[in-house]
Parts: sequence; C-alpha cells; structure tokens
Amino acid sequence: MLNLSQLEEFIKPEANCLASYVLEMLTAIKVDEFKHSFEHLPEDPYLEGNYRFRRLSHFKIVGDRLIKLPHRCLFQSRQHNPLLGDVVREYSELDDELIQLEDFQRLIWEFFQFCQPCSTSQEVGVHQIRTTASSQKSGNPAPEGIHRDGVDIVGIFSVDRSNIGGGETHLYKSKDKSKDSEPPAFSKVLNPGEFLVFRDAQYFHYTSPVNVLGAEQGTRDVFVLTCPGLFPPDEK
Repeated sequence: MLNLSQLEEFIKPEANCLASYVLEMLTAIKVDEFKHSFEHLPEDPYLEGNYRFRRLSHFKIVGDRLIKLPHRCLFQSRQHNPLLGDVVREYSELDDELIQLEDFQRLIWEFFQFCQPCSTSQEVGVHQIRTTASSQKSGNPAPEGIHRDGVDIVGIFSVDRSNIGGGETHLYKSKDKSKDSEPPAFSKVLNPGEFLVFRDAQYFHYTSPVNVLGAEQGTRDVFVLTCPGLFPPDEK
C-alpha cells in the first residue's frame, strides 16, 4: 500500500478540528476506477426489499503506513440506529483489487487528515454501499432516518449516480423535523467526486430516497468512511 510520503502532494494537512462540515471535490481521484467494484456487491441481508448492497473493511494508520485490519463486524446501539441498533452485523470485506488502487488509498489518507485533529483513533471504517431503485420500488440510503453514527468523524464520498433522482444529503443540528424547526444546515445531492466530511457529534445526517428515472434500474454508489469504526462491545 501507499505510505504517507508518497501522498504528500495530494494531502492538505488540517491544523484544527472541524468547526463545521467540509465539502470538497477530489479532482485528483479518478472515480471511474471504482465503478466496476460496485457491480458485484453482496446484498445487505439486514434490510428487506433487496435494494441495498454493501461491503465493509477497516484500516489502521500507523505512522506513514496504511494497514488493512482483520475482519470485524459492525455494531451500533439502538440509541444511534433505531432500525438495526443492538444488532451485530457482518458484511463481506472490500475486494482486494479495489483496496490496492492508489486512488482508493488516497481517499482514506485524505479522510484521515480530517480525523487526526478531532479523534484519538487511528482506525477508519470504509463502507462501500450501492442503493438501487426501480419502477416498482424506491431505494432508501438511510432507512434509519435522521441519525448519528456514534463515531467522531463521518465522510461520504460520491462515486456514481446513474438513472436516479433524489438522494439529497442533509445535515441537521437536531432531529426535530416539525414545521417550526430550523432548516438543514446543509442540503445537497453529492455528485461523483464530491466528498462531505463532518463531525458526528455536531450534526445528525440523512439522505433522502432515490427514485428511478425511466424504466430501467437506477443506482447510487458511495463510500461512507467513519473514524473510528463501529465494533461490537467485545471487539473494542
């Protein structure tokens, strides 16, 4: 894998912890190199409807080295995930071919630069997620609703949007969606190459359902990165 010295020209060091969210276009990353790996993601067995597909791997940064960690499960408390909270979930690892791509490793390094001032953790979880929509069914990228993940930093990197409408990402200061509540602090459809990074304790987040445009299937492909990962209590 690449080390930090090989990426010095790409990485923009951050001196302070995030005061708000950051949205940037990572023009140095070629998203087309990622697209093939989304074509054969396993179905998410924890959701009904066969519309979400997912893999998950964890990485550790040690000095200037990026190290892939052994297989681990995913766990969130019911406080953070009312739909699948307190459920130990297991997903297949990311493909080795994807992990070996320099641009994929660049994405992790870029995310980690935002994590360092905000977290003592050296570990990053990378979720590879495809949400699909058809003429019979919309796809829900966030079936748990407006939520926090229970980590320090969250990053959402858009890889592709194909034949869909919707899928707008929102950041909220609170979960209150009454008519008198404040509007979202951030609302945008993330286009391929755009990377949204924010402090989980500062914002609740949500992405609206995606709907197909036309008769064929539509897809939304993203990487969601967290620092640290989300592990069962006995694995921490």
